[in-house]
Amino acid sequence: MNDTTELLRFATAGSVDDGKSTLIGRLLYDTKTLFDDQLAAVEAVSKSRGDEYTDLALLTDGLRAEREQGITIDVAYRYFATPKRKFIIADTPGHIQYTRNMVTGASTADLAMILVDARKGLVEQSRRHAFLCSLLRVPHLVLCVNKMDLVDYDAEVFKKIADEFTAFATKLDIADLTIIPVSALRGDNVVNRSDKMPWYAGSSLLHHLESVHIASDRNLVDARFPVQYVIRPHSNANHDYRGYAGQVASGVLKPGDEVMVLPSGFTTTIAGIDTADGPVDQAYPPMSVTIRLDGELDVSRGDVICRPNNAPQVSQDIEAMICWMDEKQPLRRGRKYAIAHTTRAARGLIKDLYYRLDVNTLHRDEDADSLGLNEIGRVKLRTTVPLLCDDYRRNRATGGFIVIDEATNRTVGAGMIVEAA
Repeated sequence: MNDTTELLRFATAGSVDDGKSTLIGRLLYDTKTLFDDQLAAVEAVSKSRGDEYTDLALLTDGLRAEREQGITIDVAYRYFATPKRKFIIADTPGHIQYTRNMVTGASTADLAMILVDARKGLVEQSRRHAFLCSLLRVPHLVLCVNKMDLVDYDAEVFKKIADEFTAFATKLDIADLTIIPVSALRGDNVVNRSDKMPWYAGSSLLHHLESVHIASDRNLVDARFPVQYVIRPHSNANHDYRGYAGQVASGVLKPGDEVMVLPSGFTTTIAGIDTADGPVDQAYPPMSVTIRLDGELDVSRGDVICRPNNAPQVSQDIEAMICWMDEKQPLRRGRKYAIAHTTRAARGLIKDLYYRLDVNTLHRDEDADSLGLNEIGRVKLRTTVPLLCDDYRRNRATGGFIVIDEATNRTVGAGMIVEAA
């Protein structure tokens, strides 16, 4: 099953105490993917705190501070599988001060699950996380109207929230939206359909996760292979072997294909593609492979192997949306940072800050002169070496980058390329 089943990465989002961790705990519990000792430990902690029920949120809230406050602070990753699919869950925080953690968890997700408390309806953080998911180009969005048991499974409450969110989503770039009423605490519509909401005609959450179509989400058109490492054995048996290792970012590559190496621009053909299990006939994302090329070319880390007639942009002037993650130093014009883009490293200068975006109203503040913690804005960046990139909306793998403070080596920002000049 592990070799043939499809992998779905999804992230939870939403405001504080909307039940994200409880919902994940319910998924793990009802799919019977917990070990007995895990469940026993959670039951013991719940009992010691005086809870009248087993708090399934403790399965993901592993930090002591999280358990003491009953909130999620860090991104917690959990894994489970059904006969149809394997899943990697990123349980992200709801607090506004941990927006950067939510961006981290959602950046690689195939699907984002936004939870809303049925009693409170849409709040500021619900809209903020929906916008961030749209900005991060998460292909599929699920709105879970949680805690339906606390509003007596009222269809009108669900419809009001669903209509309000649908109206807000029309302002965003969301390709696929599904809305499901659930009760994470009681298990209604999580794994199995609930008989307490006969007015709901859709599927349960797990059924949707198992059946949502993700095969066409990956970019299989634009062949992009950032070189991570040059393999050149020094043993006599493999003295002539020269391979270029890395992970396929997008597209499909096969032996015999004509390819071009950037930034040099030289063309050649693929002699073979090797993996840890032996040669393969084709490579596609997210496979990690070693590509052998015909001829003697100068190829090193940071170069990109692509198609001659379908190449990424080669540019030192980049316009991008940046989510700022540093709580100590804001982003300002004229500041210099290190840039990590695919396997390529560069230094960059913030030449201009066009505007700061209010993620609640989508208002653009063109008078802003800085970006503080968790703020998002559009900037112009000049790099010391050309980046081999695509627009983020076309290719998430080659359209994203991170910003690093050279003095402290901290990751201070996440960028999504809008345009390369």
